[in-house]
Amino acid sequence: MTDSRFSSYSARENCGLFGIFGDKEAVENTYFGLHSLQHRGQEAAGIASSNGETIQCYTGMGTVRRVFRNGSGIFEKLSNPIAIGHVRYSTAGSSKAINSQPLLAEYSRGQVAVAHNGNLINARLLRDEYEAHGSIFKTTSDTEVIVHLLAKPTHVCKPDPLAHVLTHLQGAFSLLFLFSDRIEAARDPYGIKPLCIGQTKKGAYIFASETCALDAVEAQFIREVEPGEIVTLDKKGLHSRFYVTPGKITPAHCIFEHVYFAKQNSTIFGENVHEFRKKLGRRMAIEHPANADVVIPVPDSGTSAAIGYAEQSRIPFDMGLVRSHYIGRTFISPEQKQRELEVRLKLGIVKEVVAGKRIVVIDDSIVRGTTTRSKIRALRQAGAKEIHLRVSCPPIRFPCFYGIDFPTKEELLANNRDIEQIRKFLVVDSIGYISLEGMLGCAIKPPDNYCTACWSGTYRIPVDVFVSKYSLEHYQLNMFEDFIEM
Repeated sequence: MTDSRFSSYSARENCGLFGIFGDKEAVENTYFGLHSLQHRGQEAAGIASSNGETIQCYTGMGTVRRVFRNGSGIFEKLSNPIAIGHVRYSTAGSSKAINSQPLLAEYSRGQVAVAHNGNLINARLLRDEYEAHGSIFKTTSDTEVIVHLLAKPTHVCKPDPLAHVLTHLQGAFSLLFLFSDRIEAARDPYGIKPLCIGQTKKGAYIFASETCALDAVEAQFIREVEPGEIVTLDKKGLHSRFYVTPGKITPAHCIFEHVYFAKQNSTIFGENVHEFRKKLGRRMAIEHPANADVVIPVPDSGTSAAIGYAEQSRIPFDMGLVRSHYIGRTFISPEQKQRELEVRLKLGIVKEVVAGKRIVVIDDSIVRGTTTRSKIRALRQAGAKEIHLRVSCPPIRFPCFYGIDFPTKEELLANNRDIEQIRKFLVVDSIGYISLEGMLGCAIKPPDNYCTACWSGTYRIPVDVFVSKYSLEHYQLNMFEDFIEM
């Protein structure tokens, strides 16, 4: 059982951010932007807005539509020209309303609302330090640590307090800060999580985790927020500064964003997600061919790769599995029985496509493997003659400490199992994972520009002596003295 002292830090969440400045319909557009980012977080949602003097905030548990119900009057109460929003994933350890974001606080410089995508691996150390000096925390979220850093008197007096605060943070973070008169956006020096800038037809600037949110409000993509950059939106327009020297640190973009998290019509890290996944599928067909009658995807994130596999192999593509869009993503669900029930409700089988056929099933990833085995069992029951499973990322053997809720190392299917043992566990006729080199070769940036920790065990931001990501007292964090001034 996890020590309750550290259970609040068991969350490794993937979230969605949206912010807009200078639009009389800022709150409504934030709602639509968050709705398009719903795939990034379905547990909680929130919007904070400002009239230039005062910030108001509303958050709640559930999807965007559930939190902001029609007729509730929330939009009218929040109606202001500046707004930021957040959708959130988490695990059971921090599935609490108090952890919903944006997180609104007040300190000596006034109000601030913070929305965060990522995970701070030094949050526990910072929190212990501040609590030892009398700080009182209201949430169990690592994001609240940032607020206490902002409020520290020796930080407030710095020439650029926000830049100074960001140099204290280690891990993955894309951040939106709403002050009464401006929005400030920032990415960690490695650019692990995506964050882009857009502009509406009326000239209002937007920040968003993915470009699909820009499309939702008919905004044009301008560029990405650069790693280590702070971008400010205020009445004077868009301004930029860096809190680390540009080019000093090699990026470590989370390539799992391309493999699984991001929406197909988004462009992140300079590349369209759908096209990238099709390249993964074509590469898999070369590395792991199969004698089969039909290629079917595990929708939705496996669909693009399946198209690529079918094109390369010249095996017909079809939809043997159909997805219910009323069930969220399942690998993050905290209980195994709940995950298996969600899989049965989420995926239906078109028996006419699979019965008596040799099928290639394309999945984006396998984490625990138990839900995948449930899918395979259902395909067998539907009459599939042979099942050849192909996976568009390498075997996941290591936990992620930078913002994805993979389970502990011991729970990962590929931990201490070879390919044949995995095949037998899943009860498939064959299995093939794309190679790490093959996956990286599909990306447009150099291989060393991506984080591969969950596959390779190489952590670009070092995490030493970890036994379990759920017991943070068992590992120590290396500090980056080359660019952090404590």
